[in-house]
Amino acid sequence: MQPALRAIYTIWYREFIRFIRERSRIVGMIGQPLLYLLIVGQGISAAMGFRSVPTGVPVNYVQFMYPGILAMSVLFTSVFSGISIIWDREFGFLKEVLVAPVPRWATALGKALGGSTVALIQAAIMLLLAPLIKVPLSLAVILQLLGMLFLISLGLTFLGIAIASRMQTMEGFQMFMNFLVMPLFFLSGAMFPMTNLPAWMRVLMQLDPLTYGVDALRRLIYAGADPQVLKFLVHYSFGFDLAVVAGLTLVLGVLGSWSFSRQE
Repeated sequence: MQPALRAIYTIWYREFIRFIRERSRIVGMIGQPLLYLLIVGQGISAAMGFRSVPTGVPVNYVQFMYPGILAMSVLFTSVFSGISIIWDREFGFLKEVLVAPVPRWATALGKALGGSTVALIQAAIMLLLAPLIKVPLSLAVILQLLGMLFLISLGLTFLGIAIASRMQTMEGFQMFMNFLVMPLFFLSGAMFPMTNLPAWMRVLMQLDPLTYGVDALRRLIYAGADPQVLKFLVHYSFGFDLAVVAGLTLVLGVLGSWSFSRQE
């Protein structure tokens, strides 16, 4: 068991070191959520005059969108972290890892933990913006949010690993993931509520696993809101959301480890 633990730590540490050495990557991964939150969110809010809470308590569009932006910050970073597998394959590093006397699942887990750590750092930076949009967060809520975000990012990183293990080029991986990631985000309830939607779109949102992650984040952030406000903002119990996200993470963990282990 000790070689497996050492392999997990080594791969995790390598992914983390690669991240902190690439300053342009840090700027880029923060820029996209900020673009959606501060520009897209403010623009739509101004255009719509978003005041949809039935009780009349003002919840502006940026505040509604904020939990979805947190989910988005880990979605893109986690899924696209799988591209490192293709990069390592092209430069021969992956072959050395695969022939090492350690279980391949340990390498896959190390990569997943590395990608999740990077995604969590990005999410933590986004949490620092909460006071700017007047979303009060206590220390307890922040810790709960980080725990949920880590669970979401771990599952999504395993998804990226599963797909990257079957791809031969970075261009093919990026093309495939763009068609997958954008629907996952837009159908998650991050940018609009599930109420008053066409039936077919509501079904798609219910099938989107990220919907339950966004719903859980929104419930944690607005747990102290008026019950009528909360009824508008969230749609499922936190226990149900957590069960779905945890179950999906487990399934994707098995799938990602299996796909990585099947590489030649």
